[in-house]
Amino acid sequence: VGASHLGNVHGYILNEGEREPIEGRLTYRGYNIYDLIHGLEREDRFGFEEIGYLLMCGELPTRRQLKEFQHVIGLERALPDNFTEDMIMRAPSRDIMNKLASATLALYSYDSNPDETTVENIMRQGISLTAKFPVIISHAYQAKRRYFDGASMFLHVPDPERSTAENILHLIRPDGKYTDDEAKLLDRCLILHAEHGGGNNSTFTVRVTSSSGTDTYSAIASALCSLKGPRHGGANIKVVRMFEDMKNTINTEDRDAVKDYLARLLDKQAFDGAGLIYGMGHAVYSISDPRARTFRKFVQKLADEKGLQKEFALYNLVEKLAPKVIANERHIYKGVSANIDFYSGFVYSMLDLPLELYTPMFACARIVGWSAHRMEELIN
Repeated sequence: VGASHLGNVHGYILNEGEREPIEGRLTYRGYNIYDLIHGLEREDRFGFEEIGYLLMCGELPTRRQLKEFQHVIGLERALPDNFTEDMIMRAPSRDIMNKLASATLALYSYDSNPDETTVENIMRQGISLTAKFPVIISHAYQAKRRYFDGASMFLHVPDPERSTAENILHLIRPDGKYTDDEAKLLDRCLILHAEHGGGNNSTFTVRVTSSSGTDTYSAIASALCSLKGPRHGGANIKVVRMFEDMKNTINTEDRDAVKDYLARLLDKQAFDGAGLIYGMGHAVYSISDPRARTFRKFVQKLADEKGLQKEFALYNLVEKLAPKVIANERHIYKGVSANIDFYSGFVYSMLDLPLELYTPMFACARIVGWSAHRMEELIN
């Protein structure tokens, strides 16, 4: 399952036959995620499209190749004629992930060559879906607001000249406005969610369905159905709701009260009774999740800008206390640390993104990884 040249996840080494936990390491096509993010920060530019090119094409693009790739994505953003009216507005859904999956299947009917499984055709389809996902989720959310929440509906037109992160904020917000810092933070979030090896549930689903020879739209829809689950893409929603419950039931400025709440979570006496501290722990990472470590400084910066230092301090406290509480309550063979879901929900809330779009946002990022894995599965 993990045999892939796309993304590799490292959380331990074998030392005389024993697993020895190490600082988590994530690579895209052999490039350390830290180095990729650092390069973008140094040049202060958007990078999700560049990472998409790296994953799907196998190497970092030249400036000309990147410009062409961005141009093609921009052209592909527009949905087919009457698609929003026929496929989204006439059958609105309370759950945006379900609507994204059904809309993805519906795009099969608008493709003049949907079944061919050549690399070129899958590349074309992957780029098209990468471009269209932000538009689909924004229109599906507006339909949901109109028909189920009784709220006003705002349908903005995607801008082919803007980045994916900029388009997401432009499409979702009623006034279509955002700051450069907000868009750059969302861009980094998309990059860190773009790929995570072949063993995670949704990527494995893509590879399994692709191995049957099915079409791209069916394979990607199956991945969306997998990602919807609260143990996969829906975990960040659980984190946000857990923190809301914490703030409503205890004094979050009291360190001992927070520690006791975390212990009660594990004892199934608090929140949803599942016995989990959401956002903590990972199947592979132990000492640290490189995505969370990379993301943390961006989260703190935005929290400072928005005056949410107390909120960030609570997240910081839970991140420090949870591993100790888990170590006391559970018999574990490896360390436990915060994962990417621990902070991503907080970021989405600071960006004023609705809770219903947290998991669809994950899908807007992971589509480039899924497309690359589909190509690799069929090539091999």
